[in-house]
Amino acid sequence: MWNKNYFVYITTNPKKTAYYVGMTNNLERRLEEHRENKGKPETFAGKYYCYNLVYYERHTTANHAIEREGEVKLMNREEKEKLIKSANPKLLFLKIEG
Repeated sequence: MWNKNYFVYITTNPKKTAYYVGMTNNLERRLEEHRENKGKPETFAGKYYCYNLVYYERHTTANHAIEREGEVKLMNREEKEKLIKSANPKLLFLKIEG
């Protein structure tokens, strides 16, 4: 099996009051999908405007990324913020350039 890039990521809304945790093999495309869905109540990220990237980590296998996504989703808000601040201390909105 070939190793690829898989990402576990966290997005937030403009006021940083909600966090969304996801996994993808194309982070740039996935973030665009979040931006297109903002304000749409059918999805959590859309309903709460979670389209600003604040954290991501890369994995080489889908299974590991899925496992890690589950771990991060189980974290409480304080634990998620600690994780985010370990890589992004000021909670800045990150840009991904392809």
